[in-house]
Amino acid sequence: MMNYKTASSFAVLILILLLSSCKETTPQTTTINDTLKGQIENSIPGGVQGLILPNSNDYYAIPNDPKNHITEAKVKLGQMLYHETGLGIQPENMVNYHTYSCATCHSAAAGFQSGLKQGIGEGGEGYGSKGELRRRNTICDKSEVDVQPIRTPSAMNGAYQKVQLWNGQFGATGVNKGTESKWMNGNPISNNHLGYEGLETQAIAGFGVHRMGVDKSILMAEPYRSLFEKAFPDIPENARYTAQVIGLAIAAYERTLLSNKAPFQLWLKGDEQALTPNQLEGVRLFFSKAECFKCHAGPALNSMNFYALGMEDLSGANVIGNITDAVRKGRGGFTGNSEDDYKFKVPQLYNLKDVNFLGHGGSFSSVREVILYKNNGVPENGIVPNDLLASDFHALGLEDYEIDALVDFVENGLYDPDLERYEPTLLPSGYCFPNNDSLTRIQRGCN
Repeated sequence: MMNYKTASSFAVLILILLLSSCKETTPQTTTINDTLKGQIENSIPGGVQGLILPNSNDYYAIPNDPKNHITEAKVKLGQMLYHETGLGIQPENMVNYHTYSCATCHSAAAGFQSGLKQGIGEGGEGYGSKGELRRRNTICDKSEVDVQPIRTPSAMNGAYQKVQLWNGQFGATGVNKGTESKWMNGNPISNNHLGYEGLETQAIAGFGVHRMGVDKSILMAEPYRSLFEKAFPDIPENARYTAQVIGLAIAAYERTLLSNKAPFQLWLKGDEQALTPNQLEGVRLFFSKAECFKCHAGPALNSMNFYALGMEDLSGANVIGNITDAVRKGRGGFTGNSEDDYKFKVPQLYNLKDVNFLGHGGSFSSVREVILYKNNGVPENGIVPNDLLASDFHALGLEDYEIDALVDFVENGLYDPDLERYEPTLLPSGYCFPNNDSLTRIQRGCN
């Protein structure tokens, strides 16, 4: 049995432990947060403030195309049109009429990417939960299928990309100034001549590339008619229903697709409990030893630079179609400059765990695989000349526990859990989205 002195000492010890667990962790955590934010300030231009994504309805803070200012009316219309399977009116096979949309290959559940290694627009069927069960409709010949020759890039955080696609071919500004000779008439790239930035140009060009068109029986009926009038009051009604106008509305909506609810974003804004200790270690490594910040900076953790990292292109027995030499050469396939060969645009890093295919060729199945690849610094694609590889692509010497912390930060710290807030509840047409084929309707419980 304890005597009075022993019992008193024990009680004091317990009190000290309780006080230390309840009180002393806050200053310690604050010190860690302050240290990390100081590290960020010293690592990248713009520091902490330069990494913060604005609210999705803060249209003045979101980067705008000077020729297509974001308005609430445009965003509302664009949200509907982006998901509208009723625009799928130019299929190669009429069985696919009114069955596909922009969201077919860029759905919220997949982090606005495709749930497949090789995205399938027209000619596909099914969806699953993240687009992972979509497949070629065997009624359609392979030549009729609209399939992507490279992994579908995310549409999320696209406001922070002046040019679009892995090779950056869409967009008349930024790094594409001086490439005008490549904007050939009769080619989708000729849409650059309209003078818009990448998101607008891609949305306009993609309307034709992906076999969509203006179904006036849907778009000139209510409520679309009123939505178009509110979004584009300065355009005469007889000129509103075009691919260009539709593309501008879709691009305005896409500019609001921001992963601003991710824990890292909350932490940057002052919530010191938003990231776990392991994720904070991942932040430290991201902006130091792992050298991620050298390429991935700004609110979307991306850049407008192009690098050769020796990653594989789309390959394997299940790949549909032929991967052309121009696609394999990335930026060089667009510019025609051999110094740009095998270089691809630095992608944004949010919501990567929504899909199982990463890299421009989908050759990695997880964030961990990508980090291990960069840690080893050994190219996997034998056709990429060593002298074109990025100088920052080299062995990093990360330990296993450091790789674990980086994976945790990228997978979970950069994960916005509520992207479905960007989806409409219903489409004015009443059709199912993101696809409207019979198998998707069954899987999604539509109609």
